[in-house]
Amino acid sequence: MLTGKHVVIIGGDARQLEIIRKLSTFDAKISLVGFDQLDDGFIGVTKMRIDEVDWNTVDAILLPISGTNEAGKVDTIFSNESIVLTEEMIEKTPNHCVVYSGISNTYLNQCMKKTNRTLIKLMERDDIAIYNSIPTAEGTIMMAIQHTDFTIHGANVAVLGLGRVGMSVARKFTALGAKVKVGARESDLLARIAEMGMEPFHISKAAQELRDVDVCINTIPALVVTANVLAEMPSHTFVIDLASKPGGTDFRYAEKRGIKALLVPGLPGIVAPKTAGRILADVLVKLLAEPS
Repeated sequence: MLTGKHVVIIGGDARQLEIIRKLSTFDAKISLVGFDQLDDGFIGVTKMRIDEVDWNTVDAILLPISGTNEAGKVDTIFSNESIVLTEEMIEKTPNHCVVYSGISNTYLNQCMKKTNRTLIKLMERDDIAIYNSIPTAEGTIMMAIQHTDFTIHGANVAVLGLGRVGMSVARKFTALGAKVKVGARESDLLARIAEMGMEPFHISKAAQELRDVDVCINTIPALVVTANVLAEMPSHTFVIDLASKPGGTDFRYAEKRGIKALLVPGLPGIVAPKTAGRILADVLVKLLAEPS
């Protein structure tokens, strides 16, 4: 149980609703910031503005998967209020207060360093990332179906990266009958790709290897689908970039060439917010229950 734990949940999307339900069930004291347009009634939950929070009593701060921007602003779909988390607010919290965010940036890292608070980046955890790869893969399939005029079965599909997301995506598209090739850098990953029954290639050879692809799915958070690579692709190729912003695709050049390319990080929160929220909630309960 989380009795006596004061958790401030700031902003976010529909995934946060599952987290609120779970933490409420475990008897946490919850303060919601950026949820003034939310109609759902939760027991033991209080809505407030960020300047109304009693930071001296806060045991944990939960930010959205996107964290903050470089000015400290937190996005929310449940409010029109401009919400900014400042270093001064964090400084007022007890020393044991932990900040949870999906990802981080320079602003958030500096706040943590200056206030000497702990930041846990949830999306860097293997358990969350692996569970999240399931709705990500399903969402990628949905996008491929919606934005192309051919079947996945028999299509030439390239997946860039064999991380936790890349592996699930490659497996799902193979199971649907696509001809899947996977690009990676490390020799052990190239061996694993071959073992999985897919065609491996080194990322440095992307320009040559992607000349015949119908769908290109990038999971690498670095510029790998460059102008040189796009110049070799067929004009009908659909590029789905799953990497965190700004992605790994030269979107300007893709548009110039007439290649449809979409950046879609955070697919779990779009296609399956309930499942994605439950994944986060289950892990957060365990983390919050750990001794300070």
